Amino acid sequence: MPGLETALPNNLRFGRFPVTDVSPVVEGGRFPAKALPGEQIVVTATATREGHDALGVTAVLYGPRGDEQQRVRLESLGPGLDRWGGVLTPGEPGLWSFTIEAWHDRYGTWHHNADVKVAAGVDVELMLAEGAKLLGEAADDDARPGGDRDILRAAAGVLGDQNRSVEERLAAGETSEVLGVIERQPIRELVTETEHFPLLVERDRAGRGAWYEFFPRSEGAVRNPETGEWTSGNFRTAAERLPGVAGMGFDVIYLPPIHPIGYAFRKGPNNSLNAGPGDPGSPWAIGSSEGGHDAIHPDLGSFEDFDAFVAGANEVGLEVALDLALQASPDHPWVQSHPEWFTTRVDGSIAYAENPPKKYQDIYPLNFDNDPEGLSKEVLRIVNLWIDHGVRIFRVDNPHTKPVWFWEWLIGKVNEEHGDVVFLAEAFTRPAMMKALGRAGFQQSYSYFTWRNSREELEEFLTMISKEWSPFYRPNLFVNTPDILTEYLQYGGIPAFKARAVIASMAAPSWGVYAGFELFEHVARPGAEEYIDNEKYEYKQRDWARAEAEGRSLAPYITRLNEIRHAHPALDDLQNLTLHWSTDDATLVFSKHKILADGTKDTLIVVVNVDPHSARESSVHLDLESLDLEPELFDSEGKFRVDDLISGQSWQWGVENYVRLDAYVEPAHILHVRR
Repeated sequence: MPGLETALPNNLRFGRFPVTDVSPVVEGGRFPAKALPGEQIVVTATATREGHDALGVTAVLYGPRGDEQQRVRLESLGPGLDRWGGVLTPGEPGLWSFTIEAWHDRYGTWHHNADVKVAAGVDVELMLAEGAKLLGEAADDDARPGGDRDILRAAAGVLGDQNRSVEERLAAGETSEVLGVIERQPIRELVTETEHFPLLVERDRAGRGAWYEFFPRSEGAVRNPETGEWTSGNFRTAAERLPGVAGMGFDVIYLPPIHPIGYAFRKGPNNSLNAGPGDPGSPWAIGSSEGGHDAIHPDLGSFEDFDAFVAGANEVGLEVALDLALQASPDHPWVQSHPEWFTTRVDGSIAYAENPPKKYQDIYPLNFDNDPEGLSKEVLRIVNLWIDHGVRIFRVDNPHTKPVWFWEWLIGKVNEEHGDVVFLAEAFTRPAMMKALGRAGFQQSYSYFTWRNSREELEEFLTMISKEWSPFYRPNLFVNTPDILTEYLQYGGIPAFKARAVIASMAAPSWGVYAGFELFEHVARPGAEEYIDNEKYEYKQRDWARAEAEGRSLAPYITRLNEIRHAHPALDDLQNLTLHWSTDDATLVFSKHKILADGTKDTLIVVVNVDPHSARESSVHLDLESLDLEPELFDSEGKFRVDDLISGQSWQWGVENYVRLDAYVEPAHILHVRR
């Protein structure tokens, strides 16, 4: 407004119209919100004004070069709330930004007032004259396309023609053509713009993908039946498994640490304290006389072998994720060369890792406080070494046991030179730390999913990850890990494995499986929530082909789930999850919906019986508004067609739907709305 700057103090916090509570904004923009290419980001804001005139609100998206890429008018999220929402869709990776604009909606104000007053016979000629003037001025705007200007000019002419009826004149200012012109380019005054809020767009694999974890030393490992001695698998034998993993539809092959393993306090089978001469030890006890984090275990092969493994993975469409475990065995070269990188106790001993009551005598934690610069530079050197060997994804072990500032520095430093490198936080810890790691730069993270098994727990969890934490936290829903075998899988049988796979693969853009899940491995070490004969401490032979041939493998089911993921763009996003209601407390229902760039829609409805021990019946109530169904999809009874992507069956569904899911037959429906 002319003269506003000089008439009022310059330290006002509000512009002409107040705009507050903008989302997605992380700590006022101190950290960027996260996004993926093509992801539909839900943008909301509170915007209000004095009086009764209409307010318009717009979200504007700017690309990495600062140029405007998208402009979306936000819709009211409810009468009287002054809350507005819409969707922005960023493209290529880079640091984007968005703003919110609030403005006086001249046409909306006139439209409302004219409808009310003309119907009441109040100020009729005045309202029509104001409409003619408003549309006439808009028609003179050279920034509008010629066709739109013609539409507005014609409407203004009719509004001002006193030889026509009042009804005809008013209708001319409210035609679908006029409304279309105004929708494309509103008539705006007194525009108030917020600051630019950062939106970091990272590559697909930063938040989309199916992960598969295996131990290279087990793939191709051979046990001598006479002596009981093992010959370790290596990168060459492990590469033979890659086509099978890719064939199941996975995108990432994740390797536990591949470095030399210490001998001091080496753990034996089932985490025993006394390892035999042939026990390989835990890969996480890194370092020996053969080298540390910048070396490869001799049993696995050479750097040339590793490079060949990476190339082989890439050839079948897999990216290699490497474990980054910042800890050392007592035999690690760092213990002698840099004792200041560890914690020395009063008795002169170096403190080993503990998570009471668990003890890891074979591992020394790192201490970043004694020489933060030296240790940080060494870790950066190691990460860059593996980047040079083709690794673009790092799964970071226990990042919550290191300072958050270090991760912010390391990830920022790496991404500054290699913007495509992804870090996954293996963090099962307190919410505040999980949030801090996400803000610090971790592209994705393990989550609480493994321990959320009931419908109530899952609904709370899915709401948290898709709505509350989504601006800064991308979950990777691993169904199991070498450390985690939940009671649900221990005692739930095949239905439990199927249900967990369906929920993980359908609810989030990233999910993961540790090898053996497809063979229904479920026996735990007594008194522990982890596998008996754990692969962390010994070799494990598995006959994948025989299990599948004999029908003892979940691999075909997993393959189908990943096929569905690849075929349906709605599953690429996190925020588009909607929970629906079921009368049964063990029947979980959620949907995913997305409008594609070409205007087509993709909608999936997932129904899962989370009770692995019985058949469950329920009435499923759908929120039809969230499914965005076109009127022509409904038949005369208000039903629309859905196709089950698991069974191949089809049904007519509506608002209320009877569902029976027998856990022992098939615990889930994955329904695609037929369009």
